[in-house]
Amino acid sequence: MSDSLPLNPERVTEILGDWKQGDCVVSDDLRFIHRFDPTCRLSEAAQGVEEEDFDLVEDEVPGMCLVSQTCDIVRKAEHQPYVEVVPLVEVEGIVLEEIRKGRRPAYAFVPKVADQSLVADLSRVMTVEKAVVARWERMDGCDEQQRIHFQHAVVRKRRRFAFPDDFVECTGELQERLKGKHGKMSKEGEALRSLQEIRVCAEPSWSSDKVKLFFRFICAEGQQAPGDVGWDKYLEAWLILVKPSGRYLDVVGDVIALKDMTAQEYVDSVPLDIDYLSLSR
Repeated sequence: MSDSLPLNPERVTEILGDWKQGDCVVSDDLRFIHRFDPTCRLSEAAQGVEEEDFDLVEDEVPGMCLVSQTCDIVRKAEHQPYVEVVPLVEVEGIVLEEIRKGRRPAYAFVPKVADQSLVADLSRVMTVEKAVVARWERMDGCDEQQRIHFQHAVVRKRRRFAFPDDFVECTGELQERLKGKHGKMSKEGEALRSLQEIRVCAEPSWSSDKVKLFFRFICAEGQQAPGDVGWDKYLEAWLILVKPSGRYLDVVGDVIALKDMTAQEYVDSVPLDIDYLSLSR
């Protein structure tokens, strides 16, 4: 749509009737805005602002992605004038694959811009009025099935589980192993990349004085372990890095296809997301 065309609330509502959650705009003249403290500039973008008393930064980004729910996007502009957008950022191939598999919950995979190595950065959110979006050239970010996965990524980011500090400490060696081996051109790296998800359950609960940890490495149905060894050998190598200590008296696990898990087993476990395994203190 041309910037010179006049807009009114009815026209804005009509245009945004075609937009859905996960849709994008890709352009070389987009700016993502956030406020910062001039006396304590934390981000690289804020450090690049030369004016000492200026507290807004406009960061160049290759694109934007809508994260508001579709029902809010298509509501009449005079009743719901705002939508939320996040920036698209460029990532490397290995990281792109991790995001596609849901292992980097700070980001969301957007299939229709993946060929440009772009993903949605969920750690930054900006509110804009719908008239701004109405002047963008809409790019369909997902098909309907892919949009469900995108929605799950947005929800997961905002509902992520806060692992106890002592769990983060006792899984430190496993974390380093997963991060270090995932991108390697080795059989173990291939095995990690073939996993759909890693989930962990604490029995009887995360707050108990005595806890049994159960790790579930979820693979695709019929997925064979890379190399001449079975999944049991990889599982043994991973679990041995989580040594029982403190409250955690036992550590067990398995490699399993998603279809072989019960709904209760899935609900009772939480995803092991490396991005969010950090000590609160």
